[in-house]
Amino acid sequence: MCGRFNQTASGEEVAEAFSLDEVPELAPRYNIAPTQPVAVIGVQPKTGRRGLARLAWGFVPRDALGKERGFINARAETAWQKPSFGEAFALRRCLIPATGFYEWQKLDARRRQPWLIRLVASGPFAFAGLWEPASAVPGATPTCAILTTEPNDVARPIHDRMPVILDPADYPLWLDPAVTTAAEVRPLLRPFPAAAMTAYSVSARVNNPAFDDPACLAPA
Repeated sequence: MCGRFNQTASGEEVAEAFSLDEVPELAPRYNIAPTQPVAVIGVQPKTGRRGLARLAWGFVPRDALGKERGFINARAETAWQKPSFGEAFALRRCLIPATGFYEWQKLDARRRQPWLIRLVASGPFAFAGLWEPASAVPGATPTCAILTTEPNDVARPIHDRMPVILDPADYPLWLDPAVTTAAEVRPLLRPFPAAAMTAYSVSARVNNPAFDDPACLAPA
């Protein structure tokens, strides 16, 4: 799964990496937790251009009346055929910018060591995401989830799942609103090449979502 991540790239870096016409205002986030707002990139229906919005992390299906906390992750292997995610998989795919994500390695029955996993190259990358309009619950907001897949050789010693990181060359296909058949985009949902990734252990500071500062990135 992916239960925490960071996004420390500037608005200028994000605009360049994701071909946005406007530079968004983005504050660095070092320890993004479920239910919090996250930056999400999609295609604007009226213009066909990419735009950035802020959605709550935790996908809440519109018919889930009274559900306060949604799905932070969806399994890439099955999301397309699940009632909760099937429509979004066909019609509401998105990119979720990030600069790294955290996973917890189980040491024994009581201890878990957090790790930061990121790309060797600097700059933002994109998780494959799905988004959902606001549910029927009064005051609800649009929500999103991160798709996960099997781990690569970097993530496997730490956890048995990892988020889907898309190759930039695949962004146009993933975001294309004209593509509504799962078979066309499912091949994109694969483990990112391990040679392009790195990982190191960090302190237990990231266990507490109240801490959202550069110290979360410091090696243990």
